Amino acid sequence: MALIRATCTDCGDVELRSRDIRVRTCRNTGESTYLFRCPVCRMTEVRPAESHVVDVLLAAGVEVTEWSLPAELSERHEGRSITHDDVLDFHALLETADWFEHLSSMVQS
Repeated sequence: MALIRATCTDCGDVELRSRDIRVRTCRNTGESTYLFRCPVCRMTEVRPAESHVVDVLLAAGVEVTEWSLPAELSERHEGRSITHDDVLDFHALLETADWFEHLSSMVQS
């Protein structure tokens, strides 16, 4: 198992084994990060990783996880934005006995 040197924000340079580091790559953008838990202070560090860094980490046996952006980011949004007052009005509506019927009638209109 390879030893890898990384830098903790608080502790400085630390040595880790390849099993102590994870690479995460976004399928949509191709951007990657690597993360590790500092063996000294136990804080989790997350750093951006350029492709050459990812290649070195993968060659050292680091596990990679791929993830995708949420589908909601590509949805089309129409209408006005929800305001703080809208949230308060909704909260007040939920305190009424017929809140569900009221919401159903708003959607059917």
